[in-house]
Amino acid sequence: MVDVAPTDPSDASAPAGGVAVRSPRSRGRRPFVRHDTSGADAPAFDQQPVSEPQSAIELDCLRGLLAPAVLRSAEQRAQQLGIGADQVLIRWSVIDEAAYLDRLARHLGIAREDFAGLERRDIALGDDQMRFAAAAGMMPLRTDGELVWTVAPRRIGARTLCEKLQRDPSLAAQFRLATDRSLQAFLERSSPGLARHACFGLARLDPSLSAAPPAGEPRWRSAVKRAAGAALLIGALPLLATFAWGTLPALLFLSFIGLRLLASVQPLPPPSRPARWPDAALPTYTAIAALYREASSVAALVEAIEALDYPREKLDIILVVEPDDLATRAAIARLKRGPHLRVLVAPAAAPQTKPKALNYALPFVRGSMVTVFDAEDRPAPGQLRAALDAFAQAGPQVGCVQASLQVDNTTHSWLSRLFLAEYAGQFEAVLPGLSRLGLPLPLGGSSNHFRTHVLRAVGGWDAHNVTEDADLGFRLARFGYASISFPSRTCEEAPIGFPAWWGQRTRWMKGWMQTWWVHMRRPVQFRRDAGWRGLLTLNLYVGGGVLSALMHLLLLVKLAGAGWALAWSGTTITSEPSLWFHGLTIAAGYLGSAVVAAIGLRRIGRVRDAIWLLALPLYWIGLSLAAWRALFELVLKPHHWQKTEHGIAAREPMPAKAGRGVRDTASDPPRPRRASA
Repeated sequence: MVDVAPTDPSDASAPAGGVAVRSPRSRGRRPFVRHDTSGADAPAFDQQPVSEPQSAIELDCLRGLLAPAVLRSAEQRAQQLGIGADQVLIRWSVIDEAAYLDRLARHLGIAREDFAGLERRDIALGDDQMRFAAAAGMMPLRTDGELVWTVAPRRIGARTLCEKLQRDPSLAAQFRLATDRSLQAFLERSSPGLARHACFGLARLDPSLSAAPPAGEPRWRSAVKRAAGAALLIGALPLLATFAWGTLPALLFLSFIGLRLLASVQPLPPPSRPARWPDAALPTYTAIAALYREASSVAALVEAIEALDYPREKLDIILVVEPDDLATRAAIARLKRGPHLRVLVAPAAAPQTKPKALNYALPFVRGSMVTVFDAEDRPAPGQLRAALDAFAQAGPQVGCVQASLQVDNTTHSWLSRLFLAEYAGQFEAVLPGLSRLGLPLPLGGSSNHFRTHVLRAVGGWDAHNVTEDADLGFRLARFGYASISFPSRTCEEAPIGFPAWWGQRTRWMKGWMQTWWVHMRRPVQFRRDAGWRGLLTLNLYVGGGVLSALMHLLLLVKLAGAGWALAWSGTTITSEPSLWFHGLTIAAGYLGSAVVAAIGLRRIGRVRDAIWLLALPLYWIGLSLAAWRALFELVLKPHHWQKTEHGIAAREPMPAKAGRGVRDTASDPPRPRRASA
């Protein structure tokens, strides 16, 4: 096989070019994937990069077609990056992939494959194995009773094939060449297994880890269960109101605030200048964005990703769109797309969620590192390098590093200003503090960076959880992998109107409810998997946050009613100690949240916005309303994804070509003009 160097992720002695990831803790779960080819392109930060001593024989088929100076430049750049010279020329758009493979096939005397006329019986893989073909860039076919490998060369695949056939020309009949785009298109149109895995992959691997409904449940039964659940919830409202007035909810409320405060006051490590690793030591990095109704945002997103300080030859971008979103697909078609940008159309099967789209893209990821961006994201130019540095410093037990998300609106409402303060507290104070305390992170929805083989090993994202990020943070912990924050920022747009904010917050609250329920189905097993730290964080942070939001409105109503009754009866408030207790609990919640937000605002240099924290009680009432709406949605439409509209607010301008200006381009040769085949 070509360009495949399988590495066991649990092998601590993995060779250069692979990431040595320790096995999950003995008390935890075993990963779903024990062997993965994605580690073949992983960075080895503890070793000096070794230049390829071989000549670029993959360019022999182009001699006489392209100028010798162009070929020499490509070969030099290939040695600097540790990839094939053919990949350099393709990424420079000097020659397209199809034209290069035509020349290579004639040079080596092997056939080309365009997948036209193939029947299902010709493919030597089951439907559920097709994703491995997407990951490896290889497809085994049966031809006249013989097994033939169709290869879409990546990294040094063309060189490896040339060397193999140079040693033994008789092997030419065992290989065919195909473009990566044609292989992708064939898999998309002919593999129901990819769609099935995107929707139900995690649920099929372990139903207890997914929010998916029971397999094979009829629709009528689901409808009856939802109706019964709604009736039960309405009937239980008086009991919930009584429960809210008890001591336990108040203690959970205070514990939630206390944990956030404890995390926020943790000292940050002293700032350090990240090491600038040579380009040859850098892995291929894939950035995925799941888009829906984002025609106005996609161009700016692609520009921001392409501005990252990273070798273009090692940058892989995947945009996943929905089949009914013709406007976004048209906007992408108008872009000047390079070979590093690919588009996938998510399957039409339910649920229509972001995690399903991300799961669909995961088998097509080429990089050994992968990150997720949202449509409105503008990541810091050095974020990919900073993430790699965080991985290198933290060690192989870390499966994910989370960047900070920061609001950059200039069009503001009081809601968006409080949203800014909340984000500052969450990403600049709470998450770094949880990292310092060694607790699992409820990840943010974007700018989280993963080792690809770890992400695949834990089952990817849960397509049925509407806060797939928070869920994944706890699932990583269950498999023995840590998540940490690192000092890099991504700018995002805050909603400025109440309907948009309320819809977004409803989805977040519903997802946190799903996350708590999924992992607490079997609390003893969760304790064994994630340890007491995971159990504490899940219940105090996620469970406590949801319960606090639900109980807040009930407490306010009860306090107002009791105060009114006391005023009419002439009784003093000192005769009702419970009023004091719950009133002080709410006040402590406001004060604690304000302190956390103020710490975050100070760290991003926006202390002037702390004045808006005076409106925090109104903000909390909105949060409580969203939590109650989420509770009913959890019963009536648990997997409905509330879309947040972007491109509404004016935003601070991005520095012109921010990433390219920072990047060291001294080793980048001028890119020659495109040559025809």
